[in-house]
Amino acid sequence: MNITVSRKAHFNAAHKLHVSQWSDEMNKEFFGLCNNPNFHGHNYDLIVSLTGEIDPITGYLIDMKFLGQLIKEEIEDRFDHKNLNLDCEEFKTLNPTTENIAVVIWHLLRKRLKETYTLKVILYETERNFVEYNGN
Repeated sequence: MNITVSRKAHFNAAHKLHVSQWSDEMNKEFFGLCNNPNFHGHNYDLIVSLTGEIDPITGYLIDMKFLGQLIKEEIEDRFDHKNLNLDCEEFKTLNPTTENIAVVIWHLLRKRLKETYTLKVILYETERNFVEYNGN
């Protein structure tokens, strides 16, 4: 029997969307306010979901305390109150769009979780704008 458990998290971060191969004018035209030279910030909401089999002994899919600590160590400590472009190695050459941030988060978590879990992350940039990534 498969079941899905989810944990919510939150972090604040600044970024600027910019393609280095484009001119400043083209970046401004394409990304608009998101290309502000002084950066801009978001209050990101993250939902991490794992799907798998319930352990017949513990009754858990995963210890939620462990999952919460994992998210804190890999995501919140790494990205919270950071300038993604300047402070985070992951985005030195990768445009920190919500799509790319979600993929990075997925990979950071995936490497520390059992292979038997199916992992999905949902990242909200705003209340109305969010992305979902499950490794495919």
